[in-house]
Amino acid sequence: MDIKSNKINSANAEITATISTDEVNANVEKIAKQLSKTANVQGFRKGKVPVAVIKQQYGQKLVEDAESESLRQVLNQGLDELGVKNEELIGEPTISKFDKSDDKIEVAIKVAMRPVIELGDVDSCTPDFKKPEITDKDVTARIKELAEGQAPLESVKRNRKMKEGDTAVIDFEGFLDGEAFEGGAAQGHELLLGSGQFIPGFEDQLIGVKRDEEVEINVTFPENYGSDKLAGKPVMFKVKVNDIKVKGEVEIDDELAKKFLPGDEEANLEKLTSEVKKAMEQEGLGKLYNEELKPKLLEKLVDSLDFELPDFVVEQEIDMALNNKARTMSEDEIKELRENADKLTELRETFRDEAKRSVKATFIIDALAQDMGVSVNEQELMQTIYFEAMQMGQDPQKVYEQYKEAGYLPAVQMSMVEDRVLTTLLNKKIEE
Repeated sequence: MDIKSNKINSANAEITATISTDEVNANVEKIAKQLSKTANVQGFRKGKVPVAVIKQQYGQKLVEDAESESLRQVLNQGLDELGVKNEELIGEPTISKFDKSDDKIEVAIKVAMRPVIELGDVDSCTPDFKKPEITDKDVTARIKELAEGQAPLESVKRNRKMKEGDTAVIDFEGFLDGEAFEGGAAQGHELLLGSGQFIPGFEDQLIGVKRDEEVEINVTFPENYGSDKLAGKPVMFKVKVNDIKVKGEVEIDDELAKKFLPGDEEANLEKLTSEVKKAMEQEGLGKLYNEELKPKLLEKLVDSLDFELPDFVVEQEIDMALNNKARTMSEDEIKELRENADKLTELRETFRDEAKRSVKATFIIDALAQDMGVSVNEQELMQTIYFEAMQMGQDPQKVYEQYKEAGYLPAVQMSMVEDRVLTTLLNKKIEE
C-alpha cells in the first residue's frame, strides 16, 4: 500500500494512497474467516461455516467491507505520518477520490484539524467604554411608571370624548356581508386605546366617542389573519361604549416599596429607589453590551487573530448561507441557478468572505472559552430555554423537545457560551 500524507496547513491535510487488489482480497479473506466463526448459515453449525460458503453467501458485501477496511488502514497510517491524533480531527474525513480499476484503487482522503490559535493579549481588543449613567430623574420616572402599572382603573367622572391612553369598556358585535360571524362579539370588554390589541383602525375609530354612544366601525382583517373566512375581508362592528376608564393615582411611598420588595421587612422607598437604580444600571449595561460592545469586540478579535480554517467547515457555512438566500429567491431565479453551474458557483463565492469570518469567530470563542474555563452545561441550557418559553407563554418542555429534535441545542449552547465569554472580557474592562 503506497501512502502519501500532505499537511496543507495547520487545519487541513490530504492523504493519498494506491491500494492493490491483492490487499483488498487479503482483507476479504480476513473478514470472511472472522465471519465464519459467528455467522448463522442454514445447514452448518455456528462457528463451523466454511470460508467458501461465507464468500458465496455475502459476496459483494464482503468486498465493500474489505475496501472500507483498506480505507481505514490508509486513514490511520496517514494520520500517524501526519502526527495527528483522532481527537484533533473536526468532522468526518472526506473521500475526495475513489478510482477503482482491475488491479488497484486510487484514493484521496481529506481531513480537517482543530485550528491552533495563539490568543495573545485578547484584553487589548476590548473597546474602551463607560458605564451608562442613570440619573435620579431616570430612577424617579421608572418608579412612577411602576406605580402606574399598579394603579387601578377608575371611571372618568365627566363624560368626555375618548382619547389615546383611555380604556374603553365596550360591547361589540362583528358582521361580514351583513351576517354576524363567530367569535366577533363580546360584552364589557376593556380595550386600551392605542394598545394595538384589535384590528388596525378599530381603536382609532373610537377616538372622540363618548360614554353611552353607539357607533359603527368599518375595518378590514389583515391578509395573514388566522381565519381563512375573515382574512383580507372588510367587516363592520356595532360598538356601544359603556364606560371610559383611566388609571387612578398611586402614592409613591413606603407602602408601594413593600409591594415591589415582598418579603423584605425593611422595605421602604429609599431601598426601592436603590434597587431600581441597580436594575436600570444592569439593564443599560446589558443594552450597551448587546447592541454595541459585543459586536465590536468580536469583530476586533476576528480582525486581530490569524489562523487557518478547516475548508469543509467554511464550505458548510457557505452552503447554509446559500440555502437561506434560496428561500428569498423566485422559482425562475432558482431554475436559472440549477441550469447554470457557473452562475451558481459565482453566487456561492459571494458568501465566502462572510462565511470565513463567521467560522473564524466560532473557533475564537471556542478557544477563549477553553482558556477562560467558560462552559454551559445541559441543565443551564434547559433552564434558559424553559425560561424563554414561559416568557412567551409556551409549553417549556414542548419547546425544549422541539429544539432537541431539530438539532438546535448545540447552536443555543454555543450562543450562551459566546455571550458569557464576551461578557467576561467586557466586565474585566469595567473593573480596570
